[in-house]
Amino acid sequence: MKQERDQTHLLEMYRLMRLARSLDERMWQLNRQGKAPFVISCQGHEAAQVGAALALRAGHDWVVPYYRDLGVVLTMGMTPREVMLALMAKAEDPNSGGRQMPAHYSHRKLNIVSHSSPTGTQVPHAVGIGLAAQMRGDDIVVWTAYGEGTSSQGDVHEAMNLAGVMKLPVIFFCENNGYAISVPQRKQMGVENVADRAAGYGFPGVVVDGTNVLEVHEATMAAVERARRGDGPTLIEAKCVRLTAHSSDDNDRTYRTAEDLKAMKAQDPVVKFETYLTSEGILDDATKTKILNEIKEAVNDATKYAEAAPLPDPATVKRYVFAE
Repeated sequence: MKQERDQTHLLEMYRLMRLARSLDERMWQLNRQGKAPFVISCQGHEAAQVGAALALRAGHDWVVPYYRDLGVVLTMGMTPREVMLALMAKAEDPNSGGRQMPAHYSHRKLNIVSHSSPTGTQVPHAVGIGLAAQMRGDDIVVWTAYGEGTSSQGDVHEAMNLAGVMKLPVIFFCENNGYAISVPQRKQMGVENVADRAAGYGFPGVVVDGTNVLEVHEATMAAVERARRGDGPTLIEAKCVRLTAHSSDDNDRTYRTAEDLKAMKAQDPVVKFETYLTSEGILDDATKTKILNEIKEAVNDATKYAEAAPLPDPATVKRYVFAE
C-alpha cells in the first residue's frame, strides 16, 4: 500500500511539473500572438517549485511567491483557468481582478500573497506573516521565494535577520538560475552559495539540486518540520537552470552562448524526472499519454475560457485604490 501511495505521489509531482511547463509554453505562444503582454518563465524551475510546494499544507500554510513561481501556485491549488485569467487581465482574475501585470500571483482563499514588481519586497511581507503567526500561536509555515540577484538586496537581508532573531516559522527559498536578468552570479556576489549567508543570521542554509524534485522536496520537508517545532527559519538555495530568456522582453542570446544554452537544456528537470520515473517502472507509455492528454485539454480549456472572459469594467478602475 505504501509503495502504491509513493508512486501516486511521484506521478502527481510529474503531472504538476508537466502542467507548469505546458501552461508556460502556451503563455509564450499567446505573447507572440499579441494576446498576452508579458511572460516571465518558470521553465527550468519546475522541479524546485513543485518539490518545495508539495512539502507545504495547501490552504493552511502561507506562500509569498515571486514572479517565476507558476509551479508553486499550481501546486497550492490555483487552476489553469485562474492563471490564464491573470495573464490576460480579465475581470474574473482571482489574483487582482485584472489589475496586476502577469506573474504577480495571489489568491486569498489559498493563502497566496501577491508580491510587488520591485524585487525582494515580498520577503519582509513573509516575515511579517510569520511574526503574526508566532504572536497568535498559529501552526503555520510561511514560504517565500526569490532569485539569487534579489538575494543581495537590503529587504532580503533585513527580513532574514529579523526571522533569525525571533525564530520565525519562515522558509526562505532562493531559486538560483545563475543570472540576475543578464548579470551572472559571479559579478553580483562574493560567495559561491547564497545559502552560505544563512550562518550570519543564525539559522541553517542548505544547497540543493534545483533540477532534482525529490532532493528539493526532502530538504523542504526538513525545513517545514524545523519551523513547525519552533526552531526557526531555513534558507534553501535551489540551483536551477533558466531555459528561456529572463522574460518575453529579453534576448538572452546577447549574453549566453549556444553552448551555454545546450548545457542547460541537458539539465531540463522535467526530462530528468520523466527519465527517472520511466527507468523505475513508475511511468509507462500509457500513463504518460493519459497525463499529457489531460494537461493538453486543461491548457486548451483555460486558454479558451480566458480569451472569452470579459475585461474589467473601466468604471471600477479606482476600486482598491481609493476608498468608496
